[in-house]
Amino acid sequence: MKNLFVVLGVLVITAMLGACASPAQPAATTKVRIGTQPWIGYGPWWIAKEKGMFEKYELQAELVDFIEDKEVNAAFASGEMEAANLATHTAIKLFSAGVDLKLVLLEDVSTSADAIMAEGSITSIADLKGKKVAYEEGTTSDLLLNYALMQNGLSLADVTPVPMPASDAGTALLTGNVPVAVTYEPYISEVLAQNNALKPLYLASERPGLISDVLVVNGKWAAANPEAVKALLKVWDEALAFYNTNPDEGKEIIAKAVGSSAADLETAFDGVEFYNLAENQSALTSEFAATIQDVAEVSLSIGLFNEIPDLAKLVDGSFLK
Repeated sequence: MKNLFVVLGVLVITAMLGACASPAQPAATTKVRIGTQPWIGYGPWWIAKEKGMFEKYELQAELVDFIEDKEVNAAFASGEMEAANLATHTAIKLFSAGVDLKLVLLEDVSTSADAIMAEGSITSIADLKGKKVAYEEGTTSDLLLNYALMQNGLSLADVTPVPMPASDAGTALLTGNVPVAVTYEPYISEVLAQNNALKPLYLASERPGLISDVLVVNGKWAAANPEAVKALLKVWDEALAFYNTNPDEGKEIIAKAVGSSAADLETAFDGVEFYNLAENQSALTSEFAATIQDVAEVSLSIGLFNEIPDLAKLVDGSFLK
């Protein structure tokens, strides 16, 4: 009987201690807002969101979508978000203007997913002289147009610029308001699907790496949250692996996010080359260093910024280690 009382006493004490103990706390998550645009090169982020990959790495992520480059640029520069997907030349431009940011990932390079589109009567860049050209200023379209003109001994002074969002440039070409438009996917595929008499005149592949995209993070936020930055890179890598392993499902997710269908974007996906973490570990501080210098020099020559900043301080490969 005495032993019975002892056992009962132990059970009661154990129960009381269990009741007083603090409940198990869930793992802490880091909030991160990521600026995006309807561009297939940012596709792995939508896959990550769809498949719950951010949560796996203890990130509470919000993908904030913008239509125009200037919108996401302003939002990131003003501190409204911790990370953003930007064209390489835009990252250089913001850094040159004093925005505190770190380029931590090369996401993609466009080959045929950025193009100068034209009606049938225009067969060369030389034919652009005196023509109306629709494009979005300060964007990859601006960069591609100016580079193509420079390579052919022309400049913007030789054409009639018609500034508008890239999403509208293709429509302007379709409706005949302009004979030439510079845009990117999914808008290229939409134009070709509606009028096969229109054609790509000049592709991003003419200068490999000129049109590329990167992930940038706020410098102060990155310094205070290095593990969160590393987690973001792991999310990208896992989402890209999913895309490569399950291309049909991955393309469906991305197409939905950019407001199109996977079938309509088949050739668009072929025009983008993604980079995983292993490729970044070798590229970000080697061949990409030469590419980003070229991008900076072309951007400077067409007046996107006034001077080339210290690119070694912009690119930060430490989070890939």
